Amino acid sequence: MYEILISIIFLITVGYLVAKNYDAKIILFLAAFALLYISVFMGHPIETTTPTGSIWLDPFAKATDVFKMQMGIVGLTIMMLFGFAAYMNHIGANDAMVAVLSKPIKKIRSVYILVPIVFLLGNMLQMVLPSAAGLAILLMATLYPALRTAGMSPLTAGAVIATTATITPTPLGSDNVVVAQHLNITSLEYVMKYHAKISIPALLIMAFTHLLWQRYLDKRAGTMNVPYTPDHSLDKMGEKIVIPPLWYAIFPILPIILLLIFNLVFLDHETGKPLLKMGLPEITLISMLIPIFIELIRKRNFKQSIKDFNLFFEGMGQGFYQVVSLIIAAGLFVEALKSIGIITMLTDSLNDVEGAGPILMFFFSGMAGLIGFLSGSGIAVFHSFIKIIPEITQQMDVNTVLVALPMQLTANLIRSASPVAAVIIIVASVLKVNPLTIVKRTSVPVFVGIFTCLTLSYYFYG
Repeated sequence: MYEILISIIFLITVGYLVAKNYDAKIILFLAAFALLYISVFMGHPIETTTPTGSIWLDPFAKATDVFKMQMGIVGLTIMMLFGFAAYMNHIGANDAMVAVLSKPIKKIRSVYILVPIVFLLGNMLQMVLPSAAGLAILLMATLYPALRTAGMSPLTAGAVIATTATITPTPLGSDNVVVAQHLNITSLEYVMKYHAKISIPALLIMAFTHLLWQRYLDKRAGTMNVPYTPDHSLDKMGEKIVIPPLWYAIFPILPIILLLIFNLVFLDHETGKPLLKMGLPEITLISMLIPIFIELIRKRNFKQSIKDFNLFFEGMGQGFYQVVSLIIAAGLFVEALKSIGIITMLTDSLNDVEGAGPILMFFFSGMAGLIGFLSGSGIAVFHSFIKIIPEITQQMDVNTVLVALPMQLTANLIRSASPVAAVIIIVASVLKVNPLTIVKRTSVPVFVGIFTCLTLSYYFYG
């Protein structure tokens, strides 16, 4: 009983501090150590691969175990993808892709037809620009003026851009890599077999909802076909953007192209398995070397090309700081919860309950949604519990995907409906409006998306 009470206090405290914008990974890390020592004090052993010989030092051995595990192939993959994205951003390949996608958009004259088109194209860009805030900055500088010129109202354009980084089914997404690891499959398998089945219909429904909701609010506010006056601040945002040759747009999606080629083209027709065993790290390295070689030929500056290669390693460091460190801290916190026995108690209490699957789905998704709304990101909660979800569901004979997938999708979607999320604050600051004004525009499409994800997840995997 005391274990349950202590665990609930820690969960509430961690959630509160994350909602108050304390650094999630530091809070999780400190809370994990505190919980591990409480476990030791209460007589619960800390299981480690290399016991220290002292129960009071075993929490450090457990932390080392978590570091070793998370710094393996998954941590390396995430860091390399961040390094690749940093280099793509530096050489302007991401800008080239935005420019290529913007060209057909500028030719469309029907303002509200543009809403779902821009929403879906923006979500496609998430495959190459994983940062929601970074994508928003780029689109506000490059695409926003084009949308305004076409006659789209400022709030409609801002709302669409604020929801461009949501639940794109990409095998390069760090959260998809993590879930796939815990399901013991590749990220490509996870996306094609499970994620896309839910996320693609949800994105299409969100796109249609966006159209209806933005048109309704524009009509009510009398802001349909508002004349566009160029904003000097937007000019400043875009003045440093130098677009390279437009064919550079192919570089950001090279990993996806190569991933599909190696996994779908080079197949053993008898076994159905790939003939070439190329993982994401190897594919990312190949995708890096090709544009480096092209840059060397195009600019004829060997010294500068070598110097630019450093951005790959700087990006890897950023990947560790932003994502891998959070996964490590969350993993240690979950290990602490397991050590005190709360996970066992939870599974035992729900073992004989009818319909335990939907209960778990709503519990974990609701937790990600609530903390995500309050803090601006539900990803910290998602990474905290993704490790134990397979353990809980297997013990209770519940489909792991039913619990993990809707929680993941909710954690990503809720960001665009939180007034404290970086992406909302960026768009609101450019438009010089209150963040709640943007949230009013994004909330309906976002919550329709969450409802769709939960409904489809239960239908397919419940």
